[in-house]
Amino acid sequence: MKLVSIVVPVYNEEENIRHFYGAVCENMAGLDYDFELIFVDDGSKDRSRAILRELEKEDSRVQPIFLARNFGHQLALTCGLDHADGDAVVTMDGDMQHPPELIPVLLEKWEAGYEVVQTIRQTTEGVSALKKLTSYYYYKLLNMLSSVHIQEGGSDFRLMDRMVVLAFRRYREHARFIRGMVGAMGYRQIQLEFVAPKRFAGVSKFSPRKMMNFALDGILAYSTLPLRFGLYGGLLCGLLSMALFIHVLFTKYIANDAVPGWATITGCVLFFGGVQLAILGIIGEYIGRIFEEVKNRPLYLIAKGKPKDEEEMIER
Repeated sequence: MKLVSIVVPVYNEEENIRHFYGAVCENMAGLDYDFELIFVDDGSKDRSRAILRELEKEDSRVQPIFLARNFGHQLALTCGLDHADGDAVVTMDGDMQHPPELIPVLLEKWEAGYEVVQTIRQTTEGVSALKKLTSYYYYKLLNMLSSVHIQEGGSDFRLMDRMVVLAFRRYREHARFIRGMVGAMGYRQIQLEFVAPKRFAGVSKFSPRKMMNFALDGILAYSTLPLRFGLYGGLLCGLLSMALFIHVLFTKYIANDAVPGWATITGCVLFFGGVQLAILGIIGEYIGRIFEEVKNRPLYLIAKGKPKDEEEMIER
């Protein structure tokens, strides 16, 4: 019987875990698959770990992994993918915004021969108009800058064949934008649209700062165009400064009408200085990412590993 691994990152989700577990078991009950439920706890500070320990004792299919600290959503997903043993691996969030009812549909598409089944959010219930607007224009900007097309409304709710998972494990960069990584890998992919319901309980753990960092990772990981914009901006400023210099020479030596022009000078200095600082900031972002990569540190550290893996190590 084929094994399906379901990878779920968890961060302070004590109110959702048991409900999510019940929903997954209910939807997998009528299917001819074995499954393991890999909860990756990303340094939760509530009772999430205690609840996962209880579920582990009640059901051997629950395989929790506890990270040593909070490494972030994308690295928690990566940890789960690294430790998944399934012939197919489903990644999803545990707040019920990724409906477990869609898992049989994902598996049906996989059995039809697709190696990646990617879900696309048509909309999310209860989300503000501002968030919808910023998300829409973010993906527009991202696709304008990137050579790899990233579908608007893409989510981390997807199914991946084991062959794709093994290929994904070869990608070890720290600044991760998994939606872009999976899309750029190729293989036979299909998209499945859905409407994301409201969270079952609690609030989103994605703060504005985390969302901004996530957005920057998506742009900087898949494009060097910001650096080119810096180059073009520098060339444009150089041409403007040459034009200004010619204007100064004309005013002083030909028109013989040298005006102090403090406002003009101050404006030009501030403008060109601002452009230079913006370009240096873009370069600094890329250099910072290079610095993180060359240290070659592990992507994450595990405080408590997958029970099944630990049992196998003891047997050896």
